[in-house]
Amino acid sequence: MRIEPVSTARLDLVPLRVAHAREMAGVLADPALHAFIGGSPDTAEALRSRYERLVAGSPDPTVTWCNWVLRRRDDQRLVGTVQATVTEAHRAEIAWVVGTPWQSHGYASEAARGLVAWLHERSVRTVVAHIHPDHRASAAVASAAGLAPTDEVHDGEIRWRLPAADRP
Repeated sequence: MRIEPVSTARLDLVPLRVAHAREMAGVLADPALHAFIGGSPDTAEALRSRYERLVAGSPDPTVTWCNWVLRRRDDQRLVGTVQATVTEAHRAEIAWVVGTPWQSHGYASEAARGLVAWLHERSVRTVVAHIHPDHRASAAVASAAGLAPTDEVHDGEIRWRLPAADRP
């Protein structure tokens, strides 16, 4: 699977590059972004190392790591990321994060909808996300992207799934 740019109304989803690490370290610097996932913000150096691994791709040839940064088209500023881990079984697990200063503007929902549409165009049949039960904002993003909560819980998070009938 070839990772390509994706455009939405206000955003360009740009395939991740190692060079994005410095700017993204600032975007992701708020410790509050880790309230539900744990950990703490990465330094620019740590993020650079992480991005090197992500850009190199999955060591499993049956899995494709798809990672994008979110660039606001009006000012070219990076505001977050979206990602999908896609398997040969046409299944994708997706995730997103938008920096604190840009939250509550609909960027995560817009990017997640764009990502789900991109996956659908590539015949991905199953799309899931894992969301902490108390993370209302992330649940709203999943819902906006067409996903619905299931009764499945994995590592304390609710599995959300895109119902087959609701795919774009």
